[in-house]
Amino acid sequence: MKRRGNPWLFAGIVVVLSCFYRAEASTDANIITVPGEVINKTAATLSCNLTDLSSKVGGHFWTKNGKVIDATKSDKGDHYIEHEIKTVDYHSAGIYSCVFLTEPQVNATIEVKAKPHVGAYKHSEHGNENDNVTLACVAHGYPLPTDWFWYKLNEDNSKTSISNNTGEKYGIQNTPNKTTLSVNNLDMEKDPGFYVCHSVSDQGEAEDKIQLRVRSRLAALWPFLGIVAEVIILVTIIFIYEKRRKPDEIIDGSAPLKSNSATNHKDKNVRQRNSN
Repeated sequence: MKRRGNPWLFAGIVVVLSCFYRAEASTDANIITVPGEVINKTAATLSCNLTDLSSKVGGHFWTKNGKVIDATKSDKGDHYIEHEIKTVDYHSAGIYSCVFLTEPQVNATIEVKAKPHVGAYKHSEHGNENDNVTLACVAHGYPLPTDWFWYKLNEDNSKTSISNNTGEKYGIQNTPNKTTLSVNNLDMEKDPGFYVCHSVSDQGEAEDKIQLRVRSRLAALWPFLGIVAEVIILVTIIFIYEKRRKPDEIIDGSAPLKSNSATNHKDKNVRQRNSN
């Protein structure tokens, strides 16, 4: 009596072998990248060499951080392509990929690393006494900072560390590309000065500083009080001018004087008698 095999087991073996074959087929396309990674360079030339591929290449291009670099698009069937980076800095750092238009499409990546750049959102910040203010710094480049630190500069240019553990006075929030420092209940004597945001990544450190100015709550009223004072002075000047102007108009003949009227009346009577 013959034993019949399990049809489900046979089907499973076929599926596994099929997947294995497809995986092997997809890895036939080998891309050699030079260099494998860019570190501590001022300039770089990235290259990709597509080998062991039987499919036809319909074109190629490069991407940076997932975005296509338009100037690199080509419909040529090249198996070797290059991309030049004239200056390696936080602007040009990132994840580059060479993409070959084959069936299926294949690609390889090259990481270009540089020291991060840190910039204050505003280099000068103002706040009113007893209010809260938030200072912010952002980072650019690749890789982004792994750690952020805040300091306050003293008069001798030494630094005082600030952390979330410094009571309720300060609050710090960090993300890889941004850090914020909240300074609460501003004091006109203690809080003004320069604050430093400092970043650290595996490629180096960078920092920037922000000047904080604290003004009295009454400072916002000074412009309004100045306008009111100017209006009062102007009205006073106009009033004094009008007060002094009225007697002068009477003297200049705006109203007849009694002495002149009487003299004219006597002269008229004398002429009437002579005519009689």
